[in-house]
Amino acid sequence: MVQSFDPPSVRRPFGRYSHGLLVPPGAALLVTSGQLAIRPDESVPEDVGEQAEVCFQAIGAILEAGGMDFSNVIRIAAFVTRREDFPAYMAVRDRHVREPLPVSTLIVVSGFTRPEFKVEVEVTAAKVP
Repeated sequence: MVQSFDPPSVRRPFGRYSHGLLVPPGAALLVTSGQLAIRPDESVPEDVGEQAEVCFQAIGAILEAGGMDFSNVIRIAAFVTRREDFPAYMAVRDRHVREPLPVSTLIVVSGFTRPEFKVEVEVTAAKVP
């Protein structure tokens, strides 16, 4: 079982995440590449919340292909192009996180490979035998 660590000597998390997770020996790890908001038909939604949803849908499909789901996610790294987009991104992210809450990083970046992209998300997941 994955164990969560939020020691009292460290400020409580700002949101729905853990400060640390311990994955036991023998767990299978799945690491995704950063997922951008581009659908299989090459369309890219304009709205940042919709873009985040496309990213998480892609991650869900990758997890499923690996025999996992969002309950197996131990780490989320996300990148947005505008600070104002935090709430929209976080609303989508928080619908997908499960216990134990993953560790999480959110960074503002100047841009991605194409100007229409506003969000990129990558995860690491672990499945304990």
